[in-house]
Amino acid sequence: MTTDDPVNIDDPVNESGPVNISNAVNTSGPVNTSNAVDTSGSVNVDYSVGGDDEEYRGPATLRLDDGTITVDVRMSARFEPIEGRFRWAGRTNPDDVLRDRVGSGLRKAVIVVDRRETPVKLSEPDPWGGVRISGTGTPPWFGRTA
Repeated sequence: MTTDDPVNIDDPVNESGPVNISNAVNTSGPVNTSNAVDTSGSVNVDYSVGGDDEEYRGPATLRLDDGTITVDVRMSARFEPIEGRFRWAGRTNPDDVLRDRVGSGLRKAVIVVDRRETPVKLSEPDPWGGVRISGTGTPPWFGRTA
């Protein structure tokens, strides 16, 4: 038997030496992969939210405990499959009043986009005066009318 000859896998011991499987070809017909397991460590699953819904740029209202501030925002969303929910984040345009309030400790608000209200976390202002905003769950711009 040479290394290019087929090997009987029912034999408990292969005494013919190394086996060359580099040219192995399945000529017996279709292969049943219904029980195949991917052990490569990578899974190609598309969890994108699709279309224009992944990002929002436009007007929003931040409802604070003592009033409202109208801002322009840039936000994007991604679905976290392990958590089973969306995470979304972005920034407001520079606003002196909002920057001062966040600088003095304000961390929670409600963001309103097209009458859809969603709790939002506020983070430290950036050097340009914008405030980072973030949240979980359905992004506030989903389902909006154009």
